[in-house]
Amino acid sequence: MAPVRGRTWFAPVMVAAAIMLSACGGGAKDFIADNYSKTSQDGDVVLYSSKDPVGTTVSRIVDADEPAARSADGGNEYLRYDDDIVTVSSASGGGSTIKVEDIDGTYRSGGYAYLGPGFNPGSPAGGSSGSGGSGSAK
Repeated sequence: MAPVRGRTWFAPVMVAAAIMLSACGGGAKDFIADNYSKTSQDGDVVLYSSKDPVGTTVSRIVDADEPAARSADGGNEYLRYDDDIVTVSSASGGGSTIKVEDIDGTYRSGGYAYLGPGFNPGSPAGGSSGSGGSGSAK
């Protein structure tokens, strides 16, 4: 095959495409992993620490990836994404703790208490375990 002249545009276009694809990123989970310190992991639950207070931390996460639903309760902020629930709460020594939970099985099977509007299902599956109306995700 003969070389094609005038293809000087090809390399810059490929670099631009790669940058655009990487900017699309993997959402809140990747943003949190890239910007905060991982402190522990237990299965599908990962904890991170932030030096910033809850409000600042939540704002940064939401700016990076808008959640499908958002709720607050007792100083905790809850962000629901397609596959994760992110809970941001005050840390005892200052700053905040970020908890990222994969919701594939636990949430969909009713493993969480009522989290408010936008957090469907609104109560534990089957309705027989827990009141589902406390507003707490603990």
